[in-house]
Amino acid sequence: MTLDIFLEHIEAHKPLDTTEIYRFMDEMSDEARRITFELNGSYLPQDQLRELFARLFGKPVDPSFRVFPPFYTDFGKNITIGKNVFINACCHFQDHGGVTLGDGCLIGHNVVFATLNHDFNPEKRDVMTAAPIVLGRNVWVGSNSTILQGVTIGDGAIIAAGAVVTKDVPANTVVGGVPARHIRNIEP
Repeated sequence: MTLDIFLEHIEAHKPLDTTEIYRFMDEMSDEARRITFELNGSYLPQDQLRELFARLFGKPVDPSFRVFPPFYTDFGKNITIGKNVFINACCHFQDHGGVTLGDGCLIGHNVVFATLNHDFNPEKRDVMTAAPIVLGRNVWVGSNSTILQGVTIGDGAIIAAGAVVTKDVPANTVVGGVPARHIRNIEP
């Protein structure tokens, strides 16, 4: 299996349920862990971190991207980062389904992006499905939040610390809680 074929499979919302797919996911996970061990293993200046993230993502990252390691991912090749994005320490990106962070996003400590889900049927529990997570521009995700698969967060939204986001979030709103609910609108 190739990365392109895997990503086409994901985009078509097909289940992840074959030996070939599991083998490919394991290989990609090994590569991602090798790179994340390198970027988390010692102090590195931001320019060197950006080089490692470009390897991890398989594409260039903008020179304005900043991150405070440690950073964790189990895939790495389905992450897209805009300009002026900051990711704080100890974030976990489960990006098989795709994670997109728009320009100006701020990601707090210990945020989890989870794009995979297991089948609800106990007999098929090992079958997974993937769906993307998309953050618009200037989204602020507070510390210890979890964003679940298939969620889109609109421009300018704020996710309160500790929130579990299970549904789309409209632009210029604040959500919080478990599960996250509307708290208030943001007036520009």
